[in-house]
Amino acid sequence: MIDKTALNIKQVISNVKDGDTVMIGGFGNAGQPSELIDALIEHGAKNLTIISNNAGNGEHGLAALLQAGQVDKMICSFPRQHDSYVFDELYLSGKVQLELVPQGNLACRIQAAGSGLGAVFTPTGYGTLLAEGKETREIDGKQYVLEYPLKADIALIKAYKGDRWGNLVYRKTGRNFGPIMAMAADITIAQVQETVLLGDLDPEHIITPGIFVQHVVKV
Repeated sequence: MIDKTALNIKQVISNVKDGDTVMIGGFGNAGQPSELIDALIEHGAKNLTIISNNAGNGEHGLAALLQAGQVDKMICSFPRQHDSYVFDELYLSGKVQLELVPQGNLACRIQAAGSGLGAVFTPTGYGTLLAEGKETREIDGKQYVLEYPLKADIALIKAYKGDRWGNLVYRKTGRNFGPIMAMAADITIAQVQETVLLGDLDPEHIITPGIFVQHVVKV
């Protein structure tokens, strides 16, 4: 019997190893798997590369992970906001590297990894510093930049409901990057608000099929 639900959040987060690349869902606090991040901080894995939309708010969530000294590199679209002082201090002191990726490109590169594509050409970034050192090509009279897929060892995401097969549904804006990150990682761990019996989720409402999810944790 397939049962991907887990009662022990510490046990599933132990899948994260030193040096791993970890995708973390969320658009700011919306859809951010806060309890999984807290467990990762307690777990203590270090030298991590984090792929996320932003670099944390205040001193919780992603910011707390950065503050704990567990992150070597951030790959994100919005590293700075009015309350992103933790990342600012670490970056300016040379303790954290940054790869800045326009938000559309971030989604596109994650999707490329999940779809098994070798690379994608995108117009975003052409003619800017973000295109320096990258292959460019004119296609149909328009200039494009070659970007490579973003994949991860682990994806930490948040969903609304999940069943024992790992099928997931999301709640409103909490959906954001979770579905594509689940497809682009070797191991996906989803925290959910509610676990339901197999068959209780309307198949037409399932956004992430269980084939892309290895662990479901109710928090």
